[in-house]
Amino acid sequence: MSENFLKGQITRSTGSWYNVRCQDGKIYHCRLKGQLKIKGYKATNPVVVGDIVYFYLEPGLQTGMIFQIEERKNYIIRRAAKLSKESHILAANIDKAFLIASVILPYTSTGFIDRFLVTAETYNIPATIVFNKLDLYDDKHLEILEKMSKVYKDIGYSFLCISALRGDNLDLLKNEIKDKLCLFAGHSGSGKSAIINAIEPNLNLKTVSISKIHQKGRHTTTFSEMFQLSDGGYIIDTPGIKEFALIDIKKEELFHFFPEMFRLLHKCKFYNCTHTSEPNCAVKQAVLNGEIADWRYKNYLSMLSGDDMAVKEWE
Repeated sequence: MSENFLKGQITRSTGSWYNVRCQDGKIYHCRLKGQLKIKGYKATNPVVVGDIVYFYLEPGLQTGMIFQIEERKNYIIRRAAKLSKESHILAANIDKAFLIASVILPYTSTGFIDRFLVTAETYNIPATIVFNKLDLYDDKHLEILEKMSKVYKDIGYSFLCISALRGDNLDLLKNEIKDKLCLFAGHSGSGKSAIINAIEPNLNLKTVSISKIHQKGRHTTTFSEMFQLSDGGYIIDTPGIKEFALIDIKKEELFHFFPEMFRLLHKCKFYNCTHTSEPNCAVKQAVLNGEIADWRYKNYLSMLSGDDMAVKEWE
């Protein structure tokens, strides 16, 4: 490797150009070397925010050419939209993943949540579920949140309910983020950028109110970007995700990433039980007993069958 190379971390990706921050804090505007775009990469985006890369400055210019990517410790990946054989990586080398969700405007299904959690489990990334817009919820919404919170907390997940607008419980979120490299993901309109603004007001990220008629969010974040926090740590803000389809997970291993199911495997009659049609299945019995949420089990079956459509209602 040439002695003239530089090393840094991708902090912004626009698809063709990348911002790379070196250890001294200097930011370089870089693009990919030609062969790197096609050599052995199946993902639609071979270089992502969070990647550690090596680059050299182009002769006579202040722009760089990325020629090598350091091996990733982890990443969050999903199947690329409308490209069933290709994948899209959200970010790499993450310490913690935060799924920003909402009961309304827009509604986040448990199917979407569980697909995200399964992917995080696959790559050993601790995940936190964050329900935003607490200021908009009525008693029915709060009841839903209470039941969901109990299920996910009993499984072992961190579950927070916040309001970016009012500031409810932002201190709890700040504590989880401090001194870590964190990913924020969720539907458009869930409030990712608004939460980041509440945590770090000087960033002043663009936000747009969502349609009350269609109850769908509009994209405000158009590309992934990493932001440094004054209290320590970094947040990667990502464009809104409509669907979260799984990729590279074997069907016979899927239940491994549902912690409450995996814990019961030793009680099943068969060591390779898929928890579908086998007799004396401890997981199916736990669902009947109410020890495993039936909607978690339905989401498992949906993923197992390869359905992209999530269970739409949490009940």
